[in-house]
Amino acid sequence: MIINLNYNSDIPIYIQLRNEIVRGIGNGQFKYGESLPTVRSLANDLHVNNMTVNKAYALLKQEGYICIDRRHGAKVFPSSNISTDFKDRIFSDLQLLGSEAIVKGMEKDDFLSLCKEMIQQLQYETKLSK
Repeated sequence: MIINLNYNSDIPIYIQLRNEIVRGIGNGQFKYGESLPTVRSLANDLHVNNMTVNKAYALLKQEGYICIDRRHGAKVFPSSNISTDFKDRIFSDLQLLGSEAIVKGMEKDDFLSLCKEMIQQLQYETKLSK
């Protein structure tokens, strides 16, 4: 499992960890039903506090990316439920990225092309890992 954290970033470590796991699920690095490392082992591997990993796992569970069972630990179990809240969050995130692109002078077609390229890459990587 490859997780890259930037310990000097302003983004909290638990959010970075959450983001890395979501990316891993999206690109097929973590497969449906696969067990994630225990909180303790991942904390040791990443040289972070157990509570940091626990907080990331709790957030991932709350968002529907994993399930946690006391006997079996955390497993990748992405929900296919696309709620209104999720759509609103995606819209807001894309709105921010789009705004940043406009401010930097990026053309609409270039922005959309990057979005399409990213989705195609994720779909390709997911297919390769199956």
